[in-house]
Amino acid sequence: MRRSMLVAVWLLSVAVFLAACGASGQKNEASETTDTAKKEKTEQLRVALWSQPITEQTNLLAEKEKGFFKEKGLDVTLIPGAGGGDAIKNILSGQADIAFTDPGSLLFALDKGEKLKVIYNIYPQNVFNVVSLKEKQITKPEDLKGKKIGVYSLSSGTRQNLLVLLHQAGLSENDVTIVETGLLNFAPLMQGQVDATAATDTGLVMAKEKGLGDVNVIEVKNYLNIPSDVFVVTEKTYNEKKELLQKFLEAYRNSAQWMIDHPEEAASLAVKYAIDGKDEKRNLQIIQLRNASSVSPLTEEKGLGTLDGNVLQQAADTYKQLGLIKNDINMAEVVTNELLPKQ
Repeated sequence: MRRSMLVAVWLLSVAVFLAACGASGQKNEASETTDTAKKEKTEQLRVALWSQPITEQTNLLAEKEKGFFKEKGLDVTLIPGAGGGDAIKNILSGQADIAFTDPGSLLFALDKGEKLKVIYNIYPQNVFNVVSLKEKQITKPEDLKGKKIGVYSLSSGTRQNLLVLLHQAGLSENDVTIVETGLLNFAPLMQGQVDATAATDTGLVMAKEKGLGDVNVIEVKNYLNIPSDVFVVTEKTYNEKKELLQKFLEAYRNSAQWMIDHPEEAASLAVKYAIDGKDEKRNLQIIQLRNASSVSPLTEEKGLGTLDGNVLQQAADTYKQLGLIKNDINMAEVVTNELLPKQ
């Protein structure tokens, strides 16, 4: 009798063990199914950059460590470019969904009749400038009259913003001599081949590292504060992928805020991911400059990325007056804050 009871207890224990194993197996199987479903729900998004991956874009480049986009169910692919025009071409050809581009390239495309939407203000502050050696005594746009001025290229933002600056002073391209110097545009300035050079704030940082002496800097933003870069999509993408774009903008805003809050960490990660990021000290300088250009009184009030349609309309009108574009452009039809995350 006692033996029969022991056998019964043993059989019951085995049954309980097997049931537990079955439940565990089902749980693991369910967990694997959930993980697979999560992977299947990850949505692909392609962002066309205006450049190769550089330090100022570290908030995009550090996705592997930070996971801002993964958190929103996005798998973001970055497509390098050679200028804002390249980024626009990539979205028009369907090679990318979003263009990281400049207002000039945007206006040129709109002037040709392309149907585009501006959905986020990456850098509300104009980062372009005109730099001259102190001895030249060039302190305001009017002083540029009759001077020889270097630009990266005749199709670059340096030339466009130089023309904007001249226009604000009642001058035109005919009042100066523009010299195409290439990306190493500070060398001709240091060698006395030009009186001034049109550049960006980050370009100035690197030039100072290479021995540029005391200079005067005329900042274009003090005369017309056109954004430096914006996110642009085609109207088709805007209409068909609103939910996806909203997720991207929320993730991007979070990444931009992270870089503002943690510039030292971003500078360290730039060493790993940016082609110009070998010097961590310089990375920090560049990141701090870009952080400063990411904010404005409007973004302080309404959140990072908020667009000012009036400023972009002013840019369009100025470009037409300069002859850079031929047609009137109604930016109210192009600029939208609709997809931005709520504060």
